[in-house]
Amino acid sequence: MTDVVATNETILVVGGGISGMTAALEAAECGKQVVLVEKNPSVGGRIAQLYKYFPKLCRPSCGQEINLRRLKVNKRIRLLTMAEVTNVDGAAGDYDVSITIHPRYVNENCTACGACAEAVTAEIDDPFNYNMKTIKAAYLPYNMAYPQRYVIDPSIVGSEDANKAKAACKYDAIDLDMQEQTIEIKVGAVIWATGWRPYDAAKIQPYGYDRYPNVITSVEFERMMDPFGPTGGKLLRPSDAKEAKSIAFIQCAGSRDRNHLTHCSRICCMASLKQSTYIGEQYGDDADAKATIYYIDIRAIDRFEDFYKKVQADEKVHFIKSKVANITENRDTGDVVLHGVDTEGYHRYDNTHDLCVLAIGMEPSVRADQIADNVSADASGFIQMNGAGGAIFGAGCATNALDVNRAVQSATAATLRAIQVVNRVSSAEA
Repeated sequence: MTDVVATNETILVVGGGISGMTAALEAAECGKQVVLVEKNPSVGGRIAQLYKYFPKLCRPSCGQEINLRRLKVNKRIRLLTMAEVTNVDGAAGDYDVSITIHPRYVNENCTACGACAEAVTAEIDDPFNYNMKTIKAAYLPYNMAYPQRYVIDPSIVGSEDANKAKAACKYDAIDLDMQEQTIEIKVGAVIWATGWRPYDAAKIQPYGYDRYPNVITSVEFERMMDPFGPTGGKLLRPSDAKEAKSIAFIQCAGSRDRNHLTHCSRICCMASLKQSTYIGEQYGDDADAKATIYYIDIRAIDRFEDFYKKVQADEKVHFIKSKVANITENRDTGDVVLHGVDTEGYHRYDNTHDLCVLAIGMEPSVRADQIADNVSADASGFIQMNGAGGAIFGAGCATNALDVNRAVQSATAATLRAIQVVNRVSSAEA
C-alpha cells in the first residue's frame, strides 16, 4: 500500500497543472505539508502541451523546468500520480479524503531507458498529442514528464507484449502485479485545481469537426507546431499530409453560444492571434502563406492590446468580422469552404482554405457540484466562491476560464486561504 502521512494540518492539492503545482509549491515553501494528487502519469497539465505562450512567444518548457526543480527538492510535498480523489467528507480543518491510485505497472526503479518501449509492438492513441498519433503501449508521457518513469498501458497487461517489456527491463522496474488501491487521508484544507478541458468540437455540427479531417481544434494545432508533436513541427493537413498554407481561425467555437458554452473562454482570441504568428514562422516570406481570423470581436485586454496591434500589422494575417455559419468540404481537394456574411459591409462569402482551426472553448475538467456537497458551481460548472464551501478552495481554471498568468494568481490566492485554515488548526491544538 502507498504510505501517505497526512494530518488536519496537511493541505491537499488536487490537480498537477500550472495552478496545482503553484499551490503545492507555495504552500510547501511556507512550511506546510502537502499532498499533491494528479490523475495523469505526470504533472504539467495543459501548459506542457503548448508550443508557445502569448504574448512573449516563449516556450513553456523554461518555466516548467523551474517548477519541476522546485518540486523535486521539496520534501514537504508528497506527489501521487495516476490518482483521483473519489470522496471528500468533513468540514474546514478536518476533512477525510479517499484517493484511488491506478496502477502504472512501473515502479521507482525505472531509469527511463526506454527498453520496455522497444520490446513491445502494440500501440495506443497518444493522449498527450490529443490522439493525433499513436505511441507504444509502454511509454513515457512526454519528454519533460515528471516523474520520469514509463507507463505500461493496461490494455497489454496479461499479454505477451507485457512479458516482453518485463524481460527487457534490466532494473526490475516492471511490476505487472500492481493493483488499483484506495487510501484514506485526513487534511485540513483542499485546493481544487483540476483545470479545464477543450469543449467537444464535434458538438458544433455546422463546423463538421467529426466529418472533415481538415477541421481541427486550436489545441491540436498547437501540438502540430511542436517539434516533438504529431507532425514533427510541420503544419500538415490531416487528410493528405500536404502543407497547410491558407489557414482559417474561427473564434468563439463553442463559446458565447447558448447552445454550447454561454461564457466567454477568454483565452481564445489571444490563442488565435498567437497561432497566426506561426504561419510566418513556418513559411517565412512565402506569398501563399496566410492566416484568416473570423471573429465576432477580439478580446485582447490589458497588456495584450499591443500584441493584437502587432498581429494586425502583419501582412500575412487577415481579419473578417463574421460568425461563420457553416463549413463544407471540397471533395476533390479536401479543402474546407467557410460560408457566412462579413458584417462589415454585409458581403456573403464562400472562402476556401487548406485548414480550419476552431478556437475551442474552455470548460472545467470537473464540475464544481461533483466535488463535495457544499461546493457550489456557477452556470458553467466552475467553482463559485460563496463562502459556503468550508476550506475547499478553487484554483486556476477550476474557478474560471483563465490564461496562465491569471491561473497562477488564482492559485496563490487559494494557497493563502488554505494556509490560514491550517494555521488556525495548529493554533487551536497548541
